[in-house]
Amino acid sequence: MKVHLRQRKKGKDGSVSLYLEIYKGTTKMPDGRVKGIRQYEYLNLYLIDKARSPIDRQQNKENLKLAESIKAKRELEIKNGQYGFTSDFKNDTNFTAYFKAQTEKRLLNEGNYGNWDSALKHFIKFAGTQVSFKGIDKAFCERFKEYLSNEAKKKNEKNLSSSAVASYFNKFKACLNIAVDEEVIMRNPASGVSIPKVVESTREYLTLDELKELVKAECRYDILKRAFLFSCLTGLRWSDIQKMQWSEVQYLDNGGRIVFHQQKTKGLQYLDISEQAKGYMGTKGIPDERVFAGLKYSDYMNTALQRWVMASGCSKQITFHCARHTFAVLQLSLGTEIFTLSKLLGHSELKTTQIYAKIIDEKKREAINKIPDLTI
Repeated sequence: MKVHLRQRKKGKDGSVSLYLEIYKGTTKMPDGRVKGIRQYEYLNLYLIDKARSPIDRQQNKENLKLAESIKAKRELEIKNGQYGFTSDFKNDTNFTAYFKAQTEKRLLNEGNYGNWDSALKHFIKFAGTQVSFKGIDKAFCERFKEYLSNEAKKKNEKNLSSSAVASYFNKFKACLNIAVDEEVIMRNPASGVSIPKVVESTREYLTLDELKELVKAECRYDILKRAFLFSCLTGLRWSDIQKMQWSEVQYLDNGGRIVFHQQKTKGLQYLDISEQAKGYMGTKGIPDERVFAGLKYSDYMNTALQRWVMASGCSKQITFHCARHTFAVLQLSLGTEIFTLSKLLGHSELKTTQIYAKIIDEKKREAINKIPDLTI
Protein backbone atom coordinates (compact mmCIF):
# COMPACT_ATOMS: atom_id res chain seq x y z
CA MET A 1 0.00 0.00 0.00
CA LYS A 2 1.81 3.07 -1.29
CA VAL A 3 1.13 6.68 -2.17
CA HIS A 4 2.82 8.29 -5.18
CA LEU A 5 2.81 11.96 -6.14
CA ARG A 6 2.18 12.21 -9.88
CA GLN A 7 2.11 15.01 -12.44
CA ARG A 8 -0.07 15.43 -15.52
CA LYS A 9 -0.09 18.23 -18.10
CA LYS A 10 -3.39 20.06 -18.26
CA GLY A 11 -4.70 22.04 -21.21
CA LYS A 12 -3.06 24.33 -23.72
CA ASP A 13 -1.72 26.68 -21.08
CA GLY A 14 0.98 24.16 -20.25
CA SER A 15 0.08 23.90 -16.54
CA VAL A 16 0.88 20.64 -14.77
CA SER A 17 -1.71 19.09 -12.42
CA LEU A 18 -0.50 17.40 -9.22
CA TYR A 19 -2.34 14.31 -8.00
CA LEU A 20 -1.86 11.31 -5.74
CA GLU A 21 -1.94 7.73 -6.97
CA ILE A 22 -2.83 5.44 -4.07
CA TYR A 23 -1.94 1.80 -4.70
CA LYS A 24 -4.35 -0.51 -2.83
CA GLY A 25 -3.04 -3.94 -3.79
CA THR A 26 -4.29 -6.36 -6.42
CA THR A 27 -7.41 -8.29 -7.31
CA LYS A 28 -7.90 -11.40 -9.39
CA MET A 29 -10.05 -10.95 -12.50
CA PRO A 30 -12.56 -13.57 -13.74
CA ASP A 31 -10.16 -14.51 -16.55
CA GLY A 32 -7.37 -15.17 -14.04
CA ARG A 33 -5.39 -11.98 -14.67
CA VAL A 34 -4.11 -10.04 -11.67
CA LYS A 35 -5.07 -6.36 -11.75
CA GLY A 36 -3.68 -3.57 -9.59
CA ILE A 37 -6.18 -1.54 -7.56
CA ARG A 38 -5.47 2.18 -7.59
CA GLN A 39 -7.26 5.24 -6.32
CA TYR A 40 -6.58 8.79 -7.51
CA GLU A 41 -6.87 12.06 -5.62
CA TYR A 42 -6.51 15.32 -7.52
CA LEU A 43 -5.13 18.08 -5.31
CA ASN A 44 -6.14 21.22 -7.26
CA LEU A 45 -2.50 22.20 -7.20
CA TYR A 46 -0.63 23.09 -10.37
CA LEU A 47 2.94 23.69 -11.57
CA ILE A 48 3.91 26.18 -14.23
CA ASP A 49 5.57 24.20 -17.00
CA LYS A 50 9.05 25.41 -17.90
CA ALA A 51 9.01 28.11 -15.23
CA ARG A 52 11.57 30.76 -16.02
CA SER A 53 10.95 33.69 -13.69
CA PRO A 54 11.92 33.58 -10.00
CA ILE A 55 8.25 34.13 -9.06
CA ASP A 56 7.08 31.13 -11.14
CA ARG A 57 9.83 28.92 -9.75
CA GLN A 58 8.96 29.96 -6.17
CA GLN A 59 5.26 29.20 -6.79
CA ASN A 60 6.14 25.75 -8.14
CA LYS A 61 8.33 25.10 -5.11
CA GLU A 62 5.55 26.03 -2.69
CA ASN A 63 2.91 23.92 -4.50
CA LEU A 64 5.24 20.90 -4.59
CA LYS A 65 5.92 21.31 -0.89
CA LEU A 66 2.18 21.44 -0.15
CA ALA A 67 1.56 18.37 -2.33
CA GLU A 68 4.29 16.45 -0.50
CA SER A 69 2.68 17.46 2.79
CA ILE A 70 -0.70 16.08 1.65
CA LYS A 71 1.02 12.89 0.50
CA ALA A 72 2.65 12.44 3.92
CA LYS A 73 -0.73 12.99 5.59
CA ARG A 74 -2.38 10.34 3.41
CA GLU A 75 0.42 7.88 4.24
CA LEU A 76 -0.18 8.46 7.93
CA GLU A 77 -3.93 8.01 7.49
CA ILE A 78 -3.33 4.72 5.69
CA LYS A 79 -1.07 3.54 8.51
CA ASN A 80 -3.79 4.36 11.05
CA GLY A 81 -6.55 2.71 8.99
CA GLN A 82 -8.42 5.95 8.26
CA TYR A 83 -8.28 6.10 4.48
CA GLY A 84 -9.96 3.03 3.08
CA PHE A 85 -7.38 0.64 4.53
CA THR A 86 -6.84 -1.27 7.73
CA SER A 87 -3.49 -2.18 9.12
CA ASP A 88 -1.96 -5.55 8.34
CA PHE A 89 -2.40 -6.42 12.01
CA LYS A 90 -6.16 -5.91 11.80
CA ASN A 91 -6.41 -7.78 8.50
CA ASP A 92 -4.60 -10.73 10.09
CA THR A 93 -7.05 -10.84 13.00
CA ASN A 94 -8.73 -14.25 13.38
CA PHE A 95 -12.30 -13.79 12.18
CA THR A 96 -13.53 -17.07 13.69
CA ALA A 97 -12.34 -15.96 17.14
CA TYR A 98 -13.99 -12.57 16.58
CA PHE A 99 -17.26 -14.30 15.56
CA LYS A 100 -17.08 -16.44 18.71
CA ALA A 101 -16.53 -13.37 20.91
CA GLN A 102 -19.57 -11.64 19.36
CA THR A 103 -21.63 -14.78 19.93
CA GLU A 104 -20.66 -14.98 23.60
CA LYS A 105 -21.80 -11.38 24.11
CA ARG A 106 -25.33 -12.67 23.50
CA LEU A 107 -25.30 -15.36 26.18
CA LEU A 108 -27.90 -13.54 28.28
CA ASN A 109 -30.33 -13.53 25.36
CA GLU A 110 -31.16 -17.23 25.04
CA GLY A 111 -33.05 -17.09 21.76
CA ASN A 112 -30.63 -14.77 19.98
CA TYR A 113 -27.60 -16.58 21.37
CA GLY A 114 -28.88 -19.90 20.01
CA ASN A 115 -29.03 -18.54 16.46
CA TRP A 116 -25.60 -16.93 16.71
CA ASP A 117 -24.12 -20.11 18.19
CA SER A 118 -25.59 -22.25 15.41
CA ALA A 119 -24.33 -19.83 12.77
CA LEU A 120 -20.85 -19.96 14.32
CA LYS A 121 -20.81 -23.77 14.41
CA HIS A 122 -21.79 -23.99 10.74
CA PHE A 123 -19.13 -21.40 9.86
CA ILE A 124 -16.45 -23.46 11.62
CA LYS A 125 -17.58 -26.61 9.77
CA PHE A 126 -17.32 -24.66 6.52
CA ALA A 127 -14.05 -22.78 7.03
CA GLY A 128 -12.38 -23.96 10.23
CA THR A 129 -11.01 -21.91 13.11
CA GLN A 130 -8.07 -20.14 11.45
CA VAL A 131 -9.80 -17.75 9.04
CA SER A 132 -8.45 -14.19 9.06
CA PHE A 133 -10.38 -11.10 7.99
CA LYS A 134 -8.21 -10.72 4.90
CA GLY A 135 -9.31 -14.20 3.80
CA ILE A 136 -12.95 -13.11 3.61
CA ASP A 137 -13.99 -11.47 0.35
CA LYS A 138 -17.24 -11.45 -1.63
CA ALA A 139 -16.45 -14.82 -3.26
CA PHE A 140 -15.87 -16.36 0.19
CA CYS A 141 -19.24 -15.00 1.38
CA GLU A 142 -21.00 -16.44 -1.66
CA ARG A 143 -19.42 -19.85 -1.01
CA PHE A 144 -20.54 -19.78 2.63
CA LYS A 145 -24.10 -18.96 1.53
CA GLU A 146 -24.02 -21.89 -0.91
CA TYR A 147 -22.69 -24.16 1.84
CA LEU A 148 -25.56 -23.23 4.16
CA SER A 149 -28.10 -23.73 1.37
CA ASN A 150 -26.86 -27.05 0.00
CA GLU A 151 -24.44 -28.81 2.36
CA ALA A 152 -25.03 -27.80 5.99
CA LYS A 153 -27.03 -30.31 8.03
CA LYS A 154 -29.20 -30.26 11.13
CA LYS A 155 -28.68 -32.75 13.96
CA ASN A 156 -31.05 -35.16 12.21
CA GLU A 157 -28.82 -34.97 9.08
CA LYS A 158 -31.49 -33.12 7.10
CA ASN A 159 -30.73 -29.96 5.15
CA LEU A 160 -31.33 -26.62 6.83
CA SER A 161 -34.66 -24.92 6.24
CA SER A 162 -34.61 -21.80 4.09
CA SER A 163 -35.39 -19.66 7.15
CA ALA A 164 -32.43 -21.18 9.05
CA VAL A 165 -30.12 -20.54 6.08
CA ALA A 166 -31.23 -16.89 5.94
CA SER A 167 -30.93 -16.50 9.72
CA TYR A 168 -27.40 -17.96 9.96
CA PHE A 169 -26.11 -15.99 6.98
CA ASN A 170 -27.59 -12.84 8.49
CA LYS A 171 -25.65 -13.47 11.72
CA PHE A 172 -22.43 -13.89 9.73
CA LYS A 173 -23.19 -10.66 7.86
CA ALA A 174 -24.07 -8.87 11.11
CA CYS A 175 -20.73 -9.92 12.62
CA LEU A 176 -18.92 -8.34 9.67
CA ASN A 177 -21.00 -5.17 10.10
CA ILE A 178 -19.88 -4.98 13.74
CA ALA A 179 -16.28 -5.32 12.56
CA VAL A 180 -16.84 -2.34 10.25
CA ASP A 181 -18.32 -0.30 13.14
CA GLU A 182 -15.31 -1.19 15.28
CA GLU A 183 -12.96 -0.26 12.41
CA VAL A 184 -11.43 -3.72 12.18
CA ILE A 185 -12.30 -3.65 8.46
CA MET A 186 -13.32 -0.72 6.31
CA ARG A 187 -16.20 -2.36 4.44
CA ASN A 188 -18.37 -5.46 4.72
CA PRO A 189 -17.39 -7.97 1.99
CA ALA A 190 -20.86 -9.53 2.28
CA SER A 191 -22.68 -6.25 1.62
CA GLY A 192 -23.19 -7.12 -2.04
CA VAL A 193 -24.26 -10.71 -1.35
CA SER A 194 -28.02 -11.25 -1.36
CA ILE A 195 -29.72 -12.82 1.65
CA PRO A 196 -30.95 -16.36 0.85
CA LYS A 197 -34.65 -16.32 -0.01
CA VAL A 198 -36.95 -17.76 2.65
CA VAL A 199 -39.43 -20.28 1.26
CA GLU A 200 -42.70 -19.84 3.08
CA SER A 201 -43.42 -23.02 5.04
CA THR A 202 -46.78 -24.50 5.95
CA ARG A 203 -48.02 -23.16 9.29
CA GLU A 204 -49.64 -26.03 11.16
CA TYR A 205 -52.44 -25.14 13.57
CA LEU A 206 -55.37 -26.67 15.42
CA THR A 207 -59.00 -26.05 14.52
CA LEU A 208 -61.47 -25.09 17.22
CA ASP A 209 -62.86 -28.64 17.35
CA GLU A 210 -59.34 -30.12 17.59
CA LEU A 211 -58.49 -27.69 20.38
CA LYS A 212 -61.59 -28.71 22.33
CA GLU A 213 -60.59 -32.37 22.07
CA LEU A 214 -57.07 -31.48 23.20
CA VAL A 215 -58.46 -29.89 26.37
CA LYS A 216 -60.23 -33.16 27.21
CA ALA A 217 -57.20 -35.39 26.58
CA GLU A 218 -54.68 -36.35 29.27
CA CYS A 219 -51.17 -34.89 29.10
CA ARG A 220 -48.23 -36.37 31.02
CA TYR A 221 -47.04 -32.94 32.18
CA ASP A 222 -49.68 -30.57 33.56
CA ILE A 223 -47.32 -27.59 33.22
CA LEU A 224 -46.94 -28.34 29.50
CA LYS A 225 -50.69 -28.66 28.98
CA ARG A 226 -51.47 -25.40 30.77
CA ALA A 227 -48.70 -23.48 29.01
CA PHE A 228 -49.68 -24.75 25.54
CA LEU A 229 -53.38 -23.94 26.01
CA PHE A 230 -52.40 -20.54 27.45
CA SER A 231 -50.47 -19.88 24.24
CA CYS A 232 -53.48 -20.97 22.13
CA LEU A 233 -55.60 -18.38 23.99
CA THR A 234 -53.07 -15.53 23.99
CA GLY A 235 -50.76 -16.06 21.01
CA LEU A 236 -47.68 -15.70 23.20
CA ARG A 237 -44.43 -17.26 22.01
CA TRP A 238 -42.71 -20.05 23.91
CA SER A 239 -39.85 -17.72 24.88
CA ASP A 240 -42.21 -15.17 26.46
CA ILE A 241 -44.27 -17.80 28.29
CA GLN A 242 -41.21 -19.64 29.58
CA LYS A 243 -39.70 -16.49 31.17
CA MET A 244 -42.95 -14.84 32.33
CA GLN A 245 -42.96 -13.76 35.98
CA TRP A 246 -45.89 -12.92 38.24
CA SER A 247 -44.62 -9.34 38.46
CA GLU A 248 -45.62 -8.95 34.79
CA VAL A 249 -49.24 -10.01 35.44
CA GLN A 250 -51.97 -7.52 36.30
CA TYR A 251 -55.38 -8.80 37.42
CA LEU A 252 -58.47 -7.05 36.06
CA ASP A 253 -62.21 -7.59 36.64
CA ASN A 254 -62.75 -9.31 33.28
CA GLY A 255 -59.47 -11.19 32.98
CA GLY A 256 -55.97 -9.82 33.21
CA ARG A 257 -53.11 -8.07 31.47
CA ILE A 258 -49.48 -8.96 30.93
CA VAL A 259 -46.94 -6.15 30.61
CA PHE A 260 -43.65 -7.49 29.30
CA HIS A 261 -40.77 -7.04 26.88
CA GLN A 262 -40.92 -9.53 24.02
CA GLN A 263 -37.92 -11.85 24.09
CA LYS A 264 -37.62 -11.80 20.30
CA THR A 265 -38.08 -8.11 19.49
CA LYS A 266 -37.44 -6.50 22.91
CA GLY A 267 -40.54 -4.35 22.32
CA LEU A 268 -42.74 -3.48 25.29
CA GLN A 269 -46.08 -5.27 25.01
CA TYR A 270 -49.38 -4.72 26.83
CA LEU A 271 -51.43 -7.88 26.29
CA ASP A 272 -54.95 -8.29 27.67
CA ILE A 273 -55.87 -11.90 28.43
CA SER A 274 -59.24 -13.53 28.91
CA GLU A 275 -60.60 -15.03 32.11
CA GLN A 276 -60.24 -18.45 30.46
CA ALA A 277 -56.55 -17.85 29.72
CA LYS A 278 -55.97 -16.54 33.24
CA GLY A 279 -57.30 -19.83 34.60
CA TYR A 280 -54.47 -21.78 32.97
CA MET A 281 -51.87 -19.70 34.81
CA GLY A 282 -52.68 -21.30 38.15
CA THR A 283 -52.36 -19.77 41.63
CA LYS A 284 -50.56 -16.45 41.77
CA GLY A 285 -47.06 -16.64 43.23
CA ILE A 286 -44.46 -14.14 44.44
CA PRO A 287 -43.41 -11.35 42.00
CA ASP A 288 -40.05 -12.79 40.88
CA GLU A 289 -41.38 -16.35 40.49
CA ARG A 290 -42.03 -17.73 37.00
CA VAL A 291 -45.70 -18.25 36.17
CA PHE A 292 -44.99 -21.58 34.45
CA ALA A 293 -42.16 -22.71 36.71
CA GLY A 294 -40.65 -26.02 35.56
CA LEU A 295 -41.46 -25.48 31.87
CA LYS A 296 -38.31 -26.34 29.93
CA TYR A 297 -37.46 -26.89 26.29
CA SER A 298 -36.35 -30.50 25.87
CA ASP A 299 -36.82 -33.54 23.67
CA TYR A 300 -38.96 -35.29 26.25
CA MET A 301 -41.28 -32.27 26.51
CA ASN A 302 -41.61 -32.17 22.71
CA THR A 303 -42.35 -35.91 22.66
CA ALA A 304 -44.92 -35.50 25.44
CA LEU A 305 -46.61 -32.71 23.48
CA GLN A 306 -46.93 -34.87 20.35
CA ARG A 307 -48.26 -37.85 22.35
CA TRP A 308 -50.84 -35.60 23.98
CA VAL A 309 -51.95 -34.34 20.56
CA MET A 310 -52.23 -37.91 19.25
CA ALA A 311 -54.19 -38.95 22.35
CA SER A 312 -56.76 -36.28 21.47
CA GLY A 313 -57.31 -37.96 18.09
CA CYS A 314 -55.33 -35.42 16.03
CA SER A 315 -52.68 -36.71 13.61
CA LYS A 316 -51.02 -33.36 12.87
CA GLN A 317 -47.34 -32.75 13.65
CA ILE A 318 -47.68 -30.12 16.35
CA THR A 319 -44.90 -28.10 18.01
CA PHE A 320 -45.32 -25.55 20.78
CA HIS A 321 -45.16 -22.70 18.24
CA CYS A 322 -48.28 -24.13 16.56
CA ALA A 323 -50.21 -22.77 19.55
CA ARG A 324 -49.40 -19.24 18.37
CA HIS A 325 -50.55 -20.16 14.85
CA THR A 326 -53.73 -21.63 16.33
CA PHE A 327 -54.49 -18.38 18.17
CA ALA A 328 -53.97 -16.32 15.01
CA VAL A 329 -56.11 -18.50 12.74
CA LEU A 330 -58.91 -18.78 15.32
CA GLN A 331 -58.99 -15.02 15.83
CA LEU A 332 -59.28 -14.34 12.10
CA SER A 333 -61.87 -17.07 11.54
CA LEU A 334 -63.95 -15.63 14.42
CA GLY A 335 -63.97 -12.17 12.88
CA THR A 336 -61.06 -10.31 14.44
CA GLU A 337 -59.74 -7.81 11.90
CA ILE A 338 -56.12 -8.20 10.89
CA PHE A 339 -54.80 -4.91 12.34
CA THR A 340 -56.03 -5.86 15.82
CA LEU A 341 -54.56 -9.34 15.46
CA SER A 342 -51.23 -7.82 14.45
CA LYS A 343 -51.18 -5.84 17.70
CA LEU A 344 -52.15 -8.90 19.75
CA LEU A 345 -49.31 -10.91 18.21
CA GLY A 346 -46.83 -8.08 18.75
CA HIS A 347 -45.88 -7.91 15.07
CA SER A 348 -43.97 -4.81 14.03
CA GLU A 349 -45.19 -5.09 10.42
CA LEU A 350 -48.68 -5.93 9.16
CA LYS A 351 -47.29 -8.05 6.31
CA THR A 352 -46.11 -10.60 8.90
CA THR A 353 -49.69 -11.04 10.10
CA GLN A 354 -51.07 -11.27 6.57
CA ILE A 355 -49.58 -14.76 6.28
CA TYR A 356 -52.44 -15.97 8.48
CA ALA A 357 -54.99 -14.24 6.28
CA LYS A 358 -53.77 -16.43 3.41
CA ILE A 359 -54.65 -19.51 5.46
CA ILE A 360 -58.20 -18.22 5.98
CA ASP A 361 -58.53 -17.48 2.24
CA GLU A 362 -57.46 -21.05 1.44
CA LYS A 363 -60.09 -22.41 3.82
CA LYS A 364 -62.74 -20.24 2.15
CA ARG A 365 -61.78 -21.63 -1.25
CA GLU A 366 -61.96 -25.17 0.12
CA ALA A 367 -65.45 -24.44 1.49
CA ILE A 368 -66.66 -23.11 -1.86
CA ASN A 369 -65.44 -26.22 -3.68
CA LYS A 370 -67.30 -28.56 -1.28
CA ILE A 371 -70.56 -27.98 -3.16
CA PRO A 372 -70.96 -30.94 -5.54
CA ASP A 373 -71.54 -30.62 -9.28
CA LEU A 374 -75.23 -29.80 -9.66
CA THR A 375 -75.44 -31.34 -13.15
CA ILE A 376 -74.52 -34.84 -11.98
